[in-house]
Amino acid sequence: MSSSLIVIPARLKATRLPNKPLADIGGEPMIVHVWRRAVEADCGPVVVATDAEAVRDAILAVGGEALMTSPDHASGSDRVFEAVMRRDPGGRLATVVNLQGDLPTLDPALVRACLAALGEGEADIGTIAATITREEERTDPNVVKVVGTPLATGSTLRALYFTRATAPYGDGPLYHHIGIYAYSRAALERFVSLPPSPLEVRERLEQLRALEAGFRIHVGLVDTVPLGVDTPADLARARELVQSRR
Repeated sequence: MSSSLIVIPARLKATRLPNKPLADIGGEPMIVHVWRRAVEADCGPVVVATDAEAVRDAILAVGGEALMTSPDHASGSDRVFEAVMRRDPGGRLATVVNLQGDLPTLDPALVRACLAALGEGEADIGTIAATITREEERTDPNVVKVVGTPLATGSTLRALYFTRATAPYGDGPLYHHIGIYAYSRAALERFVSLPPSPLEVRERLEQLRALEAGFRIHVGLVDTVPLGVDTPADLARARELVQSRR
């Protein structure tokens, strides 16, 4: 895992929660909390990739590493790839983790779980999911489900599809996909070179581009879903969680 680079893409132009990376949580910007959790994962160097000087400055102020990237990227994956090429142009780091910048209470073990899924078998991408336990999540289109077939170990799935619908049909567990990704460097480079795919556009799920292009995605099963901050209510909850841990 020491050969991995963790990249946290961060931009200020969030629709539902403007200036989200700089939102105060316990006296520090949210992006600083995410950076700390990534460092605690102890999987390799961590860099924040942003198009905002204020975000860069917040990370530099706590001794972190940040890169200014183009404001024109269509996705976080594109921003991550620019950061990878600038931070490690020689390709010394074999794997890349794309870690969302809105997970301030993330368990660092989830980063390690993504890398473990990537390392199991012939995967191009590793990610994670947790069993859905709340009934309302089964039909919530904001909860992305992964449909997969178990590998030999039983604790990892090979992804067959990702969807906002309730799937698969019938009795049995449903899995809540968690949008953290570990790529081989070659897979990331190929992925960002591809145009958006039909299913990606229809479901609004970038990972479907990879499946449609024949990538093999392995999904590690974990016990917890991190709180993603997308709304003022999520932000209030994150503040409560951070305060409770002090």
